[in-house]
Amino acid sequence: MTTVHDFRNVLDAAFLPPSGRLHMPAEWAPRKATWLGWPCNRDTWPDSIRPAAEAAYRRFVAFLAQGEDVEILAGSPGVAARVEAVLQGIPGRDRVHLNDVPIDDSWVRDSGPIFVRDLATKRLAVVDWDFDKWGGKYPPWDADDLVPRQVARLRGMERWIPGMTLEGGSIDVDGEGSLLTTEQCLLNENRNPWLDRAGIELRLERFLGARRVIWLGRGIDGDDTDGHVDDIARFLAPGLVCAAVEDDPGDANHAALSDNFRQLRASRDASGRRLEVVPLPMPRPVVQLGLRTPASYCNFLFSARGIILPVFGDRRDELAIRRLEAATGRAVFPVDCREIIYGQGSLHCLSQQEPLP
Repeated sequence: MTTVHDFRNVLDAAFLPPSGRLHMPAEWAPRKATWLGWPCNRDTWPDSIRPAAEAAYRRFVAFLAQGEDVEILAGSPGVAARVEAVLQGIPGRDRVHLNDVPIDDSWVRDSGPIFVRDLATKRLAVVDWDFDKWGGKYPPWDADDLVPRQVARLRGMERWIPGMTLEGGSIDVDGEGSLLTTEQCLLNENRNPWLDRAGIELRLERFLGARRVIWLGRGIDGDDTDGHVDDIARFLAPGLVCAAVEDDPGDANHAALSDNFRQLRASRDASGRRLEVVPLPMPRPVVQLGLRTPASYCNFLFSARGIILPVFGDRRDELAIRRLEAATGRAVFPVDCREIIYGQGSLHCLSQQEPLP
């Protein structure tokens, strides 16, 4: 039985966790494992759970497993057998673990636990935000909403319940008190209409340790999550961010991404540093069934071995690789995500990092 700290009915800030107790490490911090979902919901992966998508998944998991444990949520009917078949013979297969945790969909970044360090106990804990499939767009989400509880039980971790709807892809942190997000998502009336900006910032500070929240405007065209920040801007290190840019003035993303880029260059982090901003190009639009998908190079994942980058068979793939390598000094491992992106997300959306204890 894990200890549960439930703040769903707390309105008085004096009764929230004390400032400075809970802290979310940066994605590049030393880690124990990466948690993954598996493509399983044909309503949100229309005509796209195909061998090519699973082959991309195989490459993704194989790269991760050579540097860290991989924990796959495989409690849904037929998923475990399919995972076993697809991953047979990959390097590091002994580090891949299947967990009997049911899911409604694959997007663990949004539905899964956010791991934080409890500075009072010096142990990792799970923050269990409410999850409703991006403002109630794709029911059901009952199993997904229970994933943080299930993972906390498996790991024997304390669980903190803020009583606020939030998806992991809507935020990005530098591990030093700075957090990126968008107004389009966190201030959307379909998430937390009872909270204003100050109320949201308070919970980000108390449950994640965000002393400085940097608000961008809108996300990219084709993103059905209402503007998740992990498609448009990411921390690469304290004081250093990358931001998606679209050079074509006729593209639907040009104006919003230009505004976000200017906002980032004018921003300071929690330590008072003016941000250094690395531009990442946008790939050409990737369209399925007549709809634009949220293809973006910003949806990469830090791993123990380097950066795993979604690429799209685009001439700009190499430019994105070079800019990330130059900015971070890390190896960049590309994974062709032209099939995965048809599910309306990519590598970062599918994963959630668990830091070392």
